[in-house]
Amino acid sequence: MIPLLFASASQAEREARPLRVLCLGAHCDDIEIGCGGTLLRIREWHPDADIRWLVLSSDPRRAAETRASAKRFGVDPSEERVVIESFRDGFLPYEGAGPKDAVLRRRGEFDPDVVFTHYRDDRHQDHRIVSEITWNLYRDHLILEYEILKWDGDLGIPNCFVHLDPAHVETKLRVLQEEYASQHEKAAFDVDGFRGLMAVRGVESRAPGGHAEAFHARKIRIGG
Repeated sequence: MIPLLFASASQAEREARPLRVLCLGAHCDDIEIGCGGTLLRIREWHPDADIRWLVLSSDPRRAAETRASAKRFGVDPSEERVVIESFRDGFLPYEGAGPKDAVLRRRGEFDPDVVFTHYRDDRHQDHRIVSEITWNLYRDHLILEYEILKWDGDLGIPNCFVHLDPAHVETKLRVLQEEYASQHEKAAFDVDGFRGLMAVRGVESRAPGGHAEAFHARKIRIGG
C-alpha cells in the first residue's frame, strides 16, 4: 500500500491556509455513512481543516439531525459550512437544474482541495446524479467517491483506503445511531452492516486497527 497524505498543491499554500474539504451527499446521513471515519482522521491530521458539507435532499427533521451530527464530526454546523437543500428524496434526477445549481453555488463560494462524493456506479438514482454533477463541476480537483451499503448490491472494488482506529469506528457508529432517529426503521440503516463493511475494507488494506473506509479514486495527479 502506498500512502497519500492530504496536502495543498505547494508548501507555500500549506503554510498559508488550511486544508479545504468539501463533502457532497444526496441525503442527510450519506456523508457520515460514506466518509465519517475519514473526516475524523482528517481532523487529526489537519486540526485547522476547513470542512464543509452540501446535502441536497432533506426535510426539517433530518436537517436538524444533520447539523447535530456534523458538529460531532468536528464540522461547524452553521448554515455557511453545512448547506442543506430540500429537493425531493428519490427524485433528484427529475428536479431539473436545481441540484446542479445548488452545487454550482457552492463551487463559486468554496474551492476545495479534496471533494468527497457518491460512487459513480451507485444504483441509487439520487446518489448517481450527485456523482455526475461532482465530476461535471470539479474537473481540477481530487475527487474521492465513497460507498453506501444498501440492498442494491452495488458495492464495487475501491482503490483508496483510509485506515481507522477503533475510536474512529465507534464514534462514527455512535453518532449515526444517536443523531439519526428518523432512520432507525430503515433496513439499510444497519450499524452492524456499517461496521462489517469497514472490517472488510480493513482486511483488504491490511489496516492495523482492523477497519478502514474505502473510496474510488478515479484520477490522481502526483506532483504540482
